[in-house]
Amino acid sequence: MQLKLSTHTLQLKHTFTISRESHVTQDTLIVHLSDQNKTGYGEATSNPYYGHTMASLKAEIEAIRPDIEQFNFTEPTQFHAWLSKKKLSSFALCALDLAAHDLYGKLKNKPLYELWGTSIDSYPLTNYTIGIDTIEKMVQKMKEKPWPIYKIKLGTREDVDIVRELRRFSTAVFRIDANGAWTASQTIAMAPTLKELGVEFIEQPLKADDWAGMEKVAHHSVLPIIADESCLVEADVDHCGLHFNGINIKLTKCGGLTPALRMIKRGKELGLKIMVGCMTESTVGISAIGQLLPQLDYVDMDGPLLITNDIARGIEILDDARIVFPTLGGSGITLLS
Repeated sequence: MQLKLSTHTLQLKHTFTISRESHVTQDTLIVHLSDQNKTGYGEATSNPYYGHTMASLKAEIEAIRPDIEQFNFTEPTQFHAWLSKKKLSSFALCALDLAAHDLYGKLKNKPLYELWGTSIDSYPLTNYTIGIDTIEKMVQKMKEKPWPIYKIKLGTREDVDIVRELRRFSTAVFRIDANGAWTASQTIAMAPTLKELGVEFIEQPLKADDWAGMEKVAHHSVLPIIADESCLVEADVDHCGLHFNGINIKLTKCGGLTPALRMIKRGKELGLKIMVGCMTESTVGISAIGQLLPQLDYVDMDGPLLITNDIARGIEILDDARIVFPTLGGSGITLLS
């Protein structure tokens, strides 16, 4: 295979704020893997919370470039198993795994969802994320983007007031993501009011390692609770099964589509609702997520909707949230620059 790396800076339409950080741009690494005149693309964004920069991700992959280019690629699961022995971060592993899946599907001339035996006749709609801001600006963001489902980032002193005010202007489904900013008692106390306001579920209300608190919430919350920061890798799924109603899988955190497929299977065996979320990726990463849609209950794949300078074509999200799936094989990605 031939390996190429490119870095890009994605410009956000609005300052994106969650309970622990804010940013106006998102740096992203694109992996290009080529074989037999076909090229597959994978993506991993930088993330200060998890300690990954463009320089660190590039350095990881460049260190094994000769091995990658000499690897006898036949299918992505085999490639992922081999890469897993190289001590890569999950983010670097994800970018390589996504590129391998896209390449494999293009070589087979079939989209991944078809290779996995799933149908796109039915799939969940993505939510659109409203980052933390003043209440007035959060209302304005929602008005700018009429949408059937909103994920509302919370973790302020006026969280219920924010939801109550947003509800005045929309009949859409609301999902709440506190990114670990609440306590168990706060979550349990706020849940009834949030439910009355049309909230579907709460995502990661407590800190990722507060398992005692999450056990209390599991027994007393009137709303379903979805794990995010508490469910990073495959080994976390079983633990989350005892404390949550569902899991949000992030491809960059778990290491790509290969482990994500196993996490989906295990989560379903445990009776968990399955969600896949994004990390403000471009259409490169989002198109990979899109291949999983038939297997999901919920999805957060609004990355391209949050940026002004998308770098690829692939999955297209229409104004009513429906998806146009590409006819190209793999994840269906064509890079624009």
